[in-house]
Amino acid sequence: MKTSLPENAFRPLKEGEEYEPLMPAKANPREVTTWSLVWGLLMAVIFSAATAYLGLKVGQVFEAAIPITIIAVGLASATKRKDPLGENVMIQSIGACSGMVVAGAIFTLPALYILSTKYPNDNISVSFFEVFLSSLLGGTIGILFLIPFRKYFVKEKHGEYPFPEATASTQVLISGEGESSSAKPLIIASIIGGLFDFCVATFGTWAECFTSTFCGIGQTIAAKTKFFFSCNTSAALLGMGYIVGLKYATIMCAGSLLIWWIIVPGIAFIWPDLEVVNGIAALDASPQQIFQYAKSIGIGGIAMAGIIGVWNSRSVILGSFSLIKAAFGSKSTANETEEAPRTQRDISMKVIVFALLIALLATVLFFYLDVMHGNMLFTIVALLIVFVIAFLFTTVAANAIAIVGSNPVSGMTLMTLILASLVMAAVGLKGTSGMVAALVMGGVVCTALSSAGAFVTDLKIGYWLGSTPAKQQTFKFLGILVSAATAAGVIMILNEAYGFTPDNTDVMAAPQARAMAAVIEPLMMGQGAPWLLYGIGAAISLIMNFFGISALAFALGMFIPLQLNLPLLVGGAVNWFVTSRSKDSSVNEARGERGTLLASGFIAGGALMGVVSAGLTFAGCDWAIQGGEWMSSTWGQLLSLAAYIGLIVFLIKTSMKAKKG
Repeated sequence: MKTSLPENAFRPLKEGEEYEPLMPAKANPREVTTWSLVWGLLMAVIFSAATAYLGLKVGQVFEAAIPITIIAVGLASATKRKDPLGENVMIQSIGACSGMVVAGAIFTLPALYILSTKYPNDNISVSFFEVFLSSLLGGTIGILFLIPFRKYFVKEKHGEYPFPEATASTQVLISGEGESSSAKPLIIASIIGGLFDFCVATFGTWAECFTSTFCGIGQTIAAKTKFFFSCNTSAALLGMGYIVGLKYATIMCAGSLLIWWIIVPGIAFIWPDLEVVNGIAALDASPQQIFQYAKSIGIGGIAMAGIIGVWNSRSVILGSFSLIKAAFGSKSTANETEEAPRTQRDISMKVIVFALLIALLATVLFFYLDVMHGNMLFTIVALLIVFVIAFLFTTVAANAIAIVGSNPVSGMTLMTLILASLVMAAVGLKGTSGMVAALVMGGVVCTALSSAGAFVTDLKIGYWLGSTPAKQQTFKFLGILVSAATAAGVIMILNEAYGFTPDNTDVMAAPQARAMAAVIEPLMMGQGAPWLLYGIGAAISLIMNFFGISALAFALGMFIPLQLNLPLLVGGAVNWFVTSRSKDSSVNEARGERGTLLASGFIAGGALMGVVSAGLTFAGCDWAIQGGEWMSSTWGQLLSLAAYIGLIVFLIKTSMKAKKG
């Protein structure tokens, strides 16, 4: 078996050219075996628990697919399994359900506990069954909606999207095949990246971010002018930026700089008395506090980018309806899936439609009996909102993952909650009952979009390597079931242990869930939302689209904090530098591929050690995370900058050593 991807793996195909994966269509690789199922489900349980804890603790959900891939390759190597590539893809695909289900669950459903604490007299009860079903139904709906779009994203758009997460995971999987020369640099980079991020996350060796406030002058400028600079110095984000590339990193960073360097200072200068957060006026607020107010512009931008994405994908959407019609109207079309090559064989459209009908019925029963308390009107309205939004934004979520490796699911979920709150209030469901209904609806949509976005990564990995799509799709549902149960259990355990009360945000921050609760509360209680800011963001997205700039990438930049955007630009700049120094294009290509391996290692190592750090914290290791004031001190930040520069130099120099051929 070949141990490297074909040279046309990452570029658009020429007319008449076909892509042949590592496991050809005529091959019959081992994919679904007892080994792959057991390890895949075990990974789903372990990483669902770790991801849920870390996400609720600090608001960051790490991507579990890459560390799971490394573990799968390591297990196969340690046990000397023969030709394990197909099994490893399946382990990764099943185990990766953890991240996508947990992201959907923790962004919304803990808000139910927050409301039950805030309104103790309203008898708001939250059961394991409610949290579990919201996640299970959402994940199932998201996967079913995405399957008809698989060929469009992974085959027809081959070479047009960077697929950063899929690229990293694929490189890891290939490194485990034969005597691949990619294994050594990948392993070295994984160790360096893992230790680099572990030192910060666990011991607080240096600051997590280098900021303009590291010295007195910077602090004065931030206080007076609200001008602020911050860059996360993690190895994982540097690697992510390299894989995303300079083009999309620049667009995202431009959106971020618009908010942080123009709008945030502008608000303080033009409207100094404007209340931005908790009674604090803009003049007295920090740049970060003003951003919490201004990022609603990003939410509006993401929503409009979603509408633009839906419009641009209208032919694909209409085509999916044609496929549904054809599945029942033509025997030959219905059998097309079975006649397709193994590597292009999806679950048949008839099965998808039947499964969607079952999911529809299950959602109706869940909403009617548990959420709407027997009101059929509320149930039907809620069902329409959930299914229409989930279907329309499935392509947006997949598009975002394909372009930047980041799914704007929280922004789209906020817009879903706002719409759900307005509509449900209009039909008569208000107060705390309305808030609970909106949150459950948001939980289903959030998990659906998170699942759809993440699953396109799995399908792209399978396309590059030659897995059977139908097998990936079928056993993804098993992973969702296990991950939904684990996530629901962890959320309930953490609520029992710590609680999601207003005074314990330092223990259980759950920032997304708290934000969701804050957004819908005024709507259900008769107050308003920042429609002006949403409108400004929507207008900006329309302008970007008019000039041919990715509206989604720009809007993501407006919504994601500055310190998470600037590292992408740094990584993208390194990519450009490495791949443009030689006059020989083949040398530049070899250097770029070596850099991709190293960047993949940084992402993999950082993510894997993030799991270890979360485990140590969960285990109550008192010696972990001891940075304290040192991490925000001048010398802590300067050391962070020095270490970051060293990491960049290593990435550049090691990449430049690659030779053609």
